[in-house]
Amino acid sequence: MKILIINCGSSSIKYRVFAAEGAGEPKDLAGGAVSGLGQSEARLEHQFQGRSLEWKLDRPDHSQGLASIMEILLHPEHGPLRDISEVGLVGHRTVHGGEGFSSAVAIGQEVITKIERCIPLAPIHNPANLEGIRQAQALLPAAEHVAVFDTAFHQTLPPRAYLYAIPYELYEKHGIRKFGFHGTSCRYVSQRTAELTGLPLEKSRMVICHLGNGVTVAAVQNGCSVDTSLGFTPLEGAMMGTRCGDLDPGVVLYLQREPGMSHAQVDEMLNRQSGLLGVSGRSNDMRELIQAADDSDQRCALAVEVFIYRLKKYIGAYAAAMGGIDALVFTGGIGENSPRIRELVLKGLGFMGLELETKLNEEASQEDRVISRQKTRAAVAVVRTQEELMIAREALALVRNDAHCAALCAAG
Repeated sequence: MKILIINCGSSSIKYRVFAAEGAGEPKDLAGGAVSGLGQSEARLEHQFQGRSLEWKLDRPDHSQGLASIMEILLHPEHGPLRDISEVGLVGHRTVHGGEGFSSAVAIGQEVITKIERCIPLAPIHNPANLEGIRQAQALLPAAEHVAVFDTAFHQTLPPRAYLYAIPYELYEKHGIRKFGFHGTSCRYVSQRTAELTGLPLEKSRMVICHLGNGVTVAAVQNGCSVDTSLGFTPLEGAMMGTRCGDLDPGVVLYLQREPGMSHAQVDEMLNRQSGLLGVSGRSNDMRELIQAADDSDQRCALAVEVFIYRLKKYIGAYAAAMGGIDALVFTGGIGENSPRIRELVLKGLGFMGLELETKLNEEASQEDRVISRQKTRAAVAVVRTQEELMIAREALALVRNDAHCAALCAAG
């Protein structure tokens, strides 16, 4: 059986195909992305058998984008499929499931309705996810479709971590609480870190730093998320590429009262004009900022400094919340690829047992690896996140469990 993983965004569709054989790990066969949906410069990038291919598309929408993906997947030279019927399972990355989902779930009308109810919590992401589900169901009606939620991994947060100090009725009536995001990444990375370091997952304290344009810092204790930096929305938490992170809510009231900014203007500023871009006044690309800081651009240097400082505070807070730390893990585009950021984050954290081995940190490698000194109290690791593989694992585990239950019922 082949498993198709679909990650639909507002202007892109990422995809991967895995093969499921017996009870083993899904095998990665091919993948890629359609970017620039609705634009004249839209393109499809595809990887198969070590080759990278690219095609231009003419202003595709989600339906046309998925149709183009299926066309290339069925191509006799470039695709892993010989017939559409080979796809027996489709896993959909779904950003927000609210409190309703703590694990992968087969998609039916009730599930779709619940995802629709979460649109106000994720107005950019959930509509795109739903569009991907509907179009994929139309293209692959015989396949089992499964939703895997970014928020699900963080449903183990205790009330002391997810509640805000506002009237409790707002949580009861409107569901205002911390949800957290990047959960699929955090689940995969925590499991992979346990394998890599030899730490028993069920008896470990990890702080995971998923660092990209969006940033999640997560406290994972005994394999479960116990706190996380992103909150009710992806605005809370550490400093991000264009999002502000933690902010005195009084600033919002002031901006609306004094300069007279509208709700839309404040929303635009906090989500798209803040973070690294806002402080530097130049870019949200960490590579560009580091280079500019090295060239004596003071604003860019300040943006990097604020980014590092806020990360350190979260790492320290989460280590305190768990009563210690056994592993600090870097993942995401910045976390995996920036030795400088890892070095700056670790500087001064020796008191926590976190000590970097410089040579290992600077090594140019795409492999998951431990980069801390030997015999330190806590490990430092770099793990390449594989959200699509995690979605495939969870979707496959769901259908295998359902098949097992059905077999038991038939037998008994």
